[in-house]
Amino acid sequence: MNVTPEHNQRLAKMTFSSVYPLYIAKVEKKNKTKEELHQLIEWLTGFDEKKIKEFIDKNASFEFFFKLANLNPNADLIKGVICGYRIEDIENPLTRKVRYLDKLVDELAKGKKIENILRTS
Repeated sequence: MNVTPEHNQRLAKMTFSSVYPLYIAKVEKKNKTKEELHQLIEWLTGFDEKKIKEFIDKNASFEFFFKLANLNPNADLIKGVICGYRIEDIENPLTRKVRYLDKLVDELAKGKKIENILRTS
C-alpha cells in the first residue's frame, strides 16, 4: 500500500489531541493504563505527562508534536504493519513517526508487556 502525499499532509495536520482519547480508549479496553500509554509516548518522544497535556491543551498538530520530539534512537527498530502500511517502507519521516506511535499503542492494546514493547537494541 502506497502512502500518498495527501495522506502525509492529512496526518501532519491531524491534532494529537484528537487521537489521544482514541489511544486511551484502545489501551483501557484491554485493561492497560493511561500511565502505560504515557510511558510509551515518553520512550518514543521524550515528552513527560506535563508536556503531553500541553500538546493536548494547545491542539498541537502531529507535525508540531514530532517537530519538538526527541525521538528515541531505537525507534527505527519499530517494524511491522500498522493501518495497512509496513512501517519500514514509509518514506515520509513524519508519517513514519506517527506510525511508530500507532504501532506502540497497538502492541500495548494487544497485551504486550511494556518491557517487550520498548525496543532496547
